[in-house]
Amino acid sequence: MASGFAGSFWSSDYAGGLGVLFGKLQQGVQENQQILTVARLRADAEEQYGNSLAAITPATERVSGGFSRDEGASVRKAYEGMRTEMDTAAENHRKIASNIRELVVNPFGRWCEAHAVRVQNSQDDLQSRIKLHDRQAEAVRKFRSQYYNKCRLVEDLEEEDKLAFQDPDAQQSPKVKVPTIKMTEHEDSEDEPIDLGDETYTPQQVKKILTHMLETIKLGEVKVPILGTYQNCSNGADITDYIQKHMNATSVSYAERIGQDMIENGFLRLIGNVGNTFANSSRMNYQWKTKVFQITDIPEKKQGLARSSTAMSTDSFNVDSPAGAVQEYLQGWNPLNNQYPNETPPERLRREARESDERYKQSVKKLDSLRCNLEEAMIDHLKFMERCELDRLKAIKAVILDFSGAISNVIPSLQSTVDKMMLFQETVQPLGDLRYLLENYRTGQFIPRVTTYENYYNSVDEQTFGVDLEARARSDRKRVPIIITTILTFLDNHYPDLEGDEARRGIWLVDVPMSQTHDLRAAINTGKTFPHEVLDKYDIPIVASVLKLYLLELPDSLVSSHVYEIIKTIYSTTAAESSEETRISVIQSTLGQLRLANIASLDALCTHFTRLIELTSADETYVTSLANALSPCILRPRQENSLTMNERYSYRLIRDLFTHKDAIFGELKRASSLTHSSSGAQRPRAISTDESNRRANYEERNRAIAAQRSPRATSPGPGARNSMGSTHRRDRSQTRFPVNTSSPTETRRNTRNSLEVPGSIDSPVADGGNITNGNTTAEPAAAAAEHPAPSSTRVPLPRKHAGSLARSNRDSTGSLRGITEDGSARGVTLEDKPMDD
Repeated sequence: MASGFAGSFWSSDYAGGLGVLFGKLQQGVQENQQILTVARLRADAEEQYGNSLAAITPATERVSGGFSRDEGASVRKAYEGMRTEMDTAAENHRKIASNIRELVVNPFGRWCEAHAVRVQNSQDDLQSRIKLHDRQAEAVRKFRSQYYNKCRLVEDLEEEDKLAFQDPDAQQSPKVKVPTIKMTEHEDSEDEPIDLGDETYTPQQVKKILTHMLETIKLGEVKVPILGTYQNCSNGADITDYIQKHMNATSVSYAERIGQDMIENGFLRLIGNVGNTFANSSRMNYQWKTKVFQITDIPEKKQGLARSSTAMSTDSFNVDSPAGAVQEYLQGWNPLNNQYPNETPPERLRREARESDERYKQSVKKLDSLRCNLEEAMIDHLKFMERCELDRLKAIKAVILDFSGAISNVIPSLQSTVDKMMLFQETVQPLGDLRYLLENYRTGQFIPRVTTYENYYNSVDEQTFGVDLEARARSDRKRVPIIITTILTFLDNHYPDLEGDEARRGIWLVDVPMSQTHDLRAAINTGKTFPHEVLDKYDIPIVASVLKLYLLELPDSLVSSHVYEIIKTIYSTTAAESSEETRISVIQSTLGQLRLANIASLDALCTHFTRLIELTSADETYVTSLANALSPCILRPRQENSLTMNERYSYRLIRDLFTHKDAIFGELKRASSLTHSSSGAQRPRAISTDESNRRANYEERNRAIAAQRSPRATSPGPGARNSMGSTHRRDRSQTRFPVNTSSPTETRRNTRNSLEVPGSIDSPVADGGNITNGNTTAEPAAAAAEHPAPSSTRVPLPRKHAGSLARSNRDSTGSLRGITEDGSARGVTLEDKPMDD
């Protein structure tokens, strides 16, 4: 994220950072008004002073006699010259006033009004989006609570069923009471929000709406043949007309949608027709249910006792007659409108748990969509506000210049004042003032806070972004989450398609629109493996941007925030006191405290970036920019404040990871290999297949056993029993001295470290080898020579010398072809073995 407004005014609740920014922007609006006031009052003062100077000559003319009677005296000429200068000065001052109004007050005043409107519109738009996001977040919390309550009721019901149907003879205590299942009514149903159309209303808002409906819409009784008379009825046209007037329904179809929602929420029901559909028709009548009158506390008009029918006995109804058809319809009539008439209480509880789970899941998805839209709008508005603020500072600079010009062009005698004003104008630095605002008032970097779907049974198969890295890796059955390896492999395979090293390096620094990044995020945020074809639809910088967004949306940074203070201590104390080797050793031991998935993912990313830096011959400027761009993705403090925003420890850690990657991760792999070897005592030892030195090893082992025995003489009996058979059994024991038939060099070469990440320098992976948990089955030398293990650090193209890509594999345009000598395409393939634990 760029280091402007779009990357500096973020907070966990979104409103805090925006409040600080718009407070400063509104301060800028007030500053504009102050400058405008200065110019306006100066123009008024100049005009008033000019008018006062112009009034001197008429005042002298009202004096009779004097210089008017002496036409040729030199004193009169001096007098008239002085009066003329005063008239000229008066005209000059009035001209200054006119220039200030034309050059400063009028144009700058119009610009200030437009600027204030732009700031206010942006603030209002973002505030409305934040309110919508907060309201949906509150709904998510409520749906989550309902979902968890339903799941607890289902679990309690299952436990009660187990206890209720146990064998009485199996009860240890005769006084154990068998629990009874007591179904409770929906106590929280009245507190749940209700959706009407596209809006969500609280119970209090629903009560006000229904009360106003009953007071406004015409109520009456409707007679339906055979069925009788219904009280408290309104037709569909009246209800639709009310919805359009009072509920902001822009069309009849949207009003009918709201009416249908009222039927589904149990407020209305259709009478006189089959079905339960709402329509804008004066012929379709709907009865207000008792639930509405209970909510609004309005007395319900009850129907009087109906007369018993004597016209025809029900026994005389014939199926083929109209009366028989009516009887058959009445038998299937469900007056309670229950969709599940034969449902048992346990089935109802489980169904409600499923429905609450789906409602909660959909609300989380809606909240995630609103959050993405809010972040996109915030970035767009922040970039626009940054341009507006820079334009404002430039406008003030121009206003001061015009203001001084309006004076200097008319009165040269005020040159000293003008020079001072010009000096003030020269001291205005728009970029410096903007940088000052960022350094002193920014609230935090862009770190999105994802609200994930929390499954009651701890499943993470619904989402990829925002899920804990360890949980994601365990779900993928990989050391490194599949999304990281898939994107890195995709980028390695597509680097050769770009023209020139500059384009290859630039994909990690280009400013990608957030909307395009969110489009790709939505496509792969499924919690499941996705094919490369999904990534092929997007530009390469968007794919790189979505990987950075994935790292930013992790609940904790890749290098956990728990070790942030340790990293801070390393760079604040060891910089001047210890050597570089000591610092790298301390960093390595600190990273060893992280979880295995974090270390493996960090190794994969560092391998990718160090290879990119080396193959594209990146200079120091690019490495610095890349480290700055990745620093919030790799290490973040637990709580960001004004001190941590200015700290550079994340950047320095990334530079050390780039420079000393082999030393840091190589030591981590060796330490993890020893740990797994010592902790793997319960695992079966691989049996050697090399029998060439079996006899020599057997005799050497016997000598070692004899050296460990007690010096006292042993009886011949046990010695006779410990013949070939017994020693052979001890040879296979894990508690004695194992026989190692392979050389140390082979063991080190064929042993895979538990921290090994495919794609790192120190992690060769054999194609046909049996590699499991750090133990390797030795292969014959001939087979190893015939099928060499492909190095996981192979690069897209062979290199002639370090620091540059092979020029023999470039075409005339300088792009990489990515073809090997045998004509097959080459690329870096990140492979990751399934997790064994």
